[in-house]
Amino acid sequence: MNLTHTQLFQGLKESEITSLLGCLNAAERSFHKGEVILSEGSVTENIGIVLSGMAVISCNDIWGNTSILGNAAPGTVFAEVYACIPGQPMLVTVSAAEDTSVLFMNVGRIMAVCTHACPFHTKLTRNLLTVCAHKSLQLSQRIQHTSSKSIRGRLMSYFSECVKRSGSNSFLIPYNRQQLADYLNVDRSAMCNELSKMQKDGVIEYERNRIRLKV
Repeated sequence: MNLTHTQLFQGLKESEITSLLGCLNAAERSFHKGEVILSEGSVTENIGIVLSGMAVISCNDIWGNTSILGNAAPGTVFAEVYACIPGQPMLVTVSAAEDTSVLFMNVGRIMAVCTHACPFHTKLTRNLLTVCAHKSLQLSQRIQHTSSKSIRGRLMSYFSECVKRSGSNSFLIPYNRQQLADYLNVDRSAMCNELSKMQKDGVIEYERNRIRLKV
């Protein structure tokens, strides 16, 4: 993963990033598919950025029902909100959807003035604020997708966003069927039945994670 292409390090040169990683106590860790990266109830001072693979962010209620809140693809930052609030237990679990490599960085060292007076440290802090704003927007989008009372309405809302984001009526979704159902807060079997009906009705075509919206 070339960190210069990530939102967190946007506008920074490779040499500047290398210098910053030393300041941030950066450490890379690898996780196997299904392994928990950060667990609900834990406290973290580090933010993570996915270098390879995919992380899924979820939460569970007291009855064991799971809701998917989002995913973190390569270049995506996670746990930034919890790391910025000292002592705040995580309300979500971050787990590896596939074999995943993560770079952890101490958020306190991002927020504090660098002892080496790096001229590019302020830019990193500004980028982190932008990342937090984008995450807030993503949560708002999920609320929008789950506002419809019908499963078809929720699917169409999400697919509409995918079309806008990809710029094409044909797109890949980052979730398997169970994860998509959890993200939209619907029953998996009912959702799969609705997808089949939508294909029969000529609304969509799909093959695994590839969806084509007919509009």
